[in-house]
Amino acid sequence: MADQEQARRKRTQPTWAPPAGSSATPLKLYNSLTRKKEVFVPQKGRRVGWYSCGPTVYDTSHMGHARSYISFDILRRVMQDYFNYDVLYAMNITDIDDKIIKRARQNHLLEQYVDKKPSQKQLLEDVQTAMQPYRQKLEKETDPDKKAMLQRITNKVEETVSKLEQVAEASKGEELKKALVGDARDPLSEWLDSMHGSEVTDNSIFTKLPQHFEAEFHKDMEALNVLPADVLTRVSEYIPEVIEYVQTIIDKGYGYESNKSVYFDTTKFDGADSHFYAKLVPEAFGDSKAMLEGEGDLSISQDRLSEKRSTTDFALWKASKPGEPSWDSPWGMGRPGWHIECSVMASCILGGSLDIHTGGYDLKFPHHDNEIAQAEAYYDNDHWVRYFLHSGHLTIEGCKMSKSLKNFITIQEALSKYSSRQLRLGFLLHSWKDTLDYSSDTMGTAVKYEKMINEFFLTVKDVLRTDAPPFLKWDKPELQLAESFQQRKEGVHQALCDNIDTRSTMDQMRELVSDSNVYLKEKRDARQQPDHALLGDIATYLTRMLKIFGAIEGEELIGFPVGGTSQAANLEETVMPYLSTMAEFRDKVRQVARQEKAKEILQLCDGLRDDVLPQLGVRLEDHEGLPPVVKLVDKETLLKEREEKIKIEEEKRRQKEEKQRKQLELQAAKEAKRRIPPSELFIKDTDKYSNFDDTGFPTHDKEGKELSKGQQKKLRKLYDAQEKLYGDYLKSQEQQDGLINGAEAK
Repeated sequence: MADQEQARRKRTQPTWAPPAGSSATPLKLYNSLTRKKEVFVPQKGRRVGWYSCGPTVYDTSHMGHARSYISFDILRRVMQDYFNYDVLYAMNITDIDDKIIKRARQNHLLEQYVDKKPSQKQLLEDVQTAMQPYRQKLEKETDPDKKAMLQRITNKVEETVSKLEQVAEASKGEELKKALVGDARDPLSEWLDSMHGSEVTDNSIFTKLPQHFEAEFHKDMEALNVLPADVLTRVSEYIPEVIEYVQTIIDKGYGYESNKSVYFDTTKFDGADSHFYAKLVPEAFGDSKAMLEGEGDLSISQDRLSEKRSTTDFALWKASKPGEPSWDSPWGMGRPGWHIECSVMASCILGGSLDIHTGGYDLKFPHHDNEIAQAEAYYDNDHWVRYFLHSGHLTIEGCKMSKSLKNFITIQEALSKYSSRQLRLGFLLHSWKDTLDYSSDTMGTAVKYEKMINEFFLTVKDVLRTDAPPFLKWDKPELQLAESFQQRKEGVHQALCDNIDTRSTMDQMRELVSDSNVYLKEKRDARQQPDHALLGDIATYLTRMLKIFGAIEGEELIGFPVGGTSQAANLEETVMPYLSTMAEFRDKVRQVARQEKAKEILQLCDGLRDDVLPQLGVRLEDHEGLPPVVKLVDKETLLKEREEKIKIEEEKRRQKEEKQRKQLELQAAKEAKRRIPPSELFIKDTDKYSNFDDTGFPTHDKEGKELSKGQQKKLRKLYDAQEKLYGDYLKSQEQQDGLINGAEAK
């Protein structure tokens, strides 16, 4: 009975226990509000409201802009396409600002001045007048970098002035006049602005400049493959909203009107129990220099500063002076302050609490701290921004980059040297929040990474084009590679969860390529087929990750597009069968040519591989005992590789010739030394010795003192060695003479 009962229990399913498993790793972001990594928790499920500080469009975009916008583009893409958040990304364009007003006015006045075609004498007088306050500025400047920049401009102007004063020929005079206007642009513009700036009343002058540079900025972002914002706001389109926002801040007691301007009362705001001023950089509260820079060049005159209740207060609305654009408001004609613009536009789109706010590190204080204060005063809350992310600084070859120091590289200049993909890879290989040094070393590493992973893609594509059984048995190499694949994917996920650490992610991807290449070599050496499905999965995964990062555009399943994103896949599918047939035919021709020792035919085959096909964007690789490999590669890349190969070969040839030359010189020196009799070895060293014995051996130093026994011992070793060397030389000469005499006797 007991056996029957046990058997009956066996027919009932046993209790099932779930695996212990492990908890999912949460996404953490470095939050400037706490200065540490915090678990990211959106306020509304998967929805993320994100505001990014956009550019102040008064000049050409530079690599400092690229540092921020490529970094934020990578973060945004990862949030959307990897973590699958529903992101609403808003960005502003600052088209009303002191910098824009001043630059637009100065450009207009300088153009007017040039159009009047001043005489050579007049131009020289005006430049000298303009340089007087500029030289005073140079003398007072305490910042060493700014002082050096001002000195460079001054030196250049003085040099061109000197040339123009000496020139007699009219044509050369006109050329030098143009050069002088260019060299003296800054001091001349500032002088003209101080004289006539208040006379500029045409508002279109203040809109043309930002419109031009905004269009240029968008082109640069497109060239860098930066996604456009979901919502783009311009300050000039939000003037009514700014006025309403400022009035609300006044009504709540945190703003006050003074002489038709409106200021934010930082003391009252910070004194409120529910508020805190300078959340990001509390230690900077009271930094008058930073506060002045935040107010703008046109808003730091003594009369403006005297309007404030406290030096830490900042402008919400600025009363416009003559020569400045203005809009009507309850406080008189004026324009928005810089800080209020972002608070208003972000609030209009995303409301009273943003999930994410991004911006450059240098904007933390006072701009971002003032933004937060204004919005929290308006909404009367303490959480207008939940996560504040700041991109790191950019340096150039280790030096500070600054537009004011005229030490910057434009985005177009960078793109003329490197592709947008290479620039993005350079950023991906560094942390988004740390300083990035834009240098030849940094970009060299990015170019190498691109080549490494592209070679892997090309190799996998070639493997997948060969015939193979649909399913291969997995042996130890496949099992090891599959395990590596899973580990690397987990490593990528952990890195992205850790503050979107793209540097570690790229390292994991590099290791996956390395492991795959080891597997491919093992299979090649064993003359075995690699597993197509496994390699295809790895290459597809790497392609997907690079697409998420914005380093690959288009619908390519594996690797980088060839011939443009739209036609890449079709191009490869169309031409590869023909190229493969050509490669196989050439391989058979080479085999016959080798058997017949037909060097000319072999040279023609090499020429096809090395010279003709690269011009068409085709790389043909010969592998001894294996079928040829055909790869479609960007033509420019192949030509650069060819140039580099020629350079390397030329350098090797030069080094070989240099080595041979040195060897010949060494042999000649040795031969010359052999011919010196020991009696003449020291006899010419009269700067060291004054007396010699009958054999030419030195006995006294140059001052007439007898050489010590130790000195004589050292010299005797040299003398004896030369005596042996000379003796060997005489013997060789006797042998040579004997051979000559013997030959003549015959």
